[in-house]
Amino acid sequence: MAFQFERTAISDVILVRLSSPQDARGFFRELYKQSEFALGGIARAFVQTNQSRSARGVLRGLHYQKNPHAQGKLVTVTRGTIFDVAVDIRKGSPTYAKWVGATLSDENGQMLYIPPGFAHGLCVMSEYADVLYQTTAEYSAQTERGILWADPSIGIVWPITDPLLSPRDIALPLLDNADNNFVFGE
Repeated sequence: MAFQFERTAISDVILVRLSSPQDARGFFRELYKQSEFALGGIARAFVQTNQSRSARGVLRGLHYQKNPHAQGKLVTVTRGTIFDVAVDIRKGSPTYAKWVGATLSDENGQMLYIPPGFAHGLCVMSEYADVLYQTTAEYSAQTERGILWADPSIGIVWPITDPLLSPRDIALPLLDNADNNFVFGE
């Protein structure tokens, strides 16, 4: 198997470790294989792929799309290093408002699967980072929402202290005031 799947402290969020055979020419890496992902607990199909490039200190998030356009995301770094975060925002969940984070890089061969019902954020720890997001639903501007990256009720410990934020991300609400229709078990 080219992939190893590891449940995080929030079991619905899955860390994926990649196999990367290397030689003098470089490496080859499979990023996705439907049959292996299904065996690893990620059975949803991906329907859209996005890419971002960000400079050191950029923080994106915390973003999500409401139902009926909720997205699962498979986050992959093709250049650089990021700290990637998933926050459970499913009302009634035993891990509601809890977060998990992972350092993803082009060197460590790790990806993070964030299912629907979670907010997603990342910060860039290298000079630049190129990130691919495979999503289980197409982008929907009408259902796109977010939560303030520094919400004290969530308490994410970011590895940077003075992030570069978009005006939109600065103005996002706290979790208690977020427009969120996720319910655990539905």
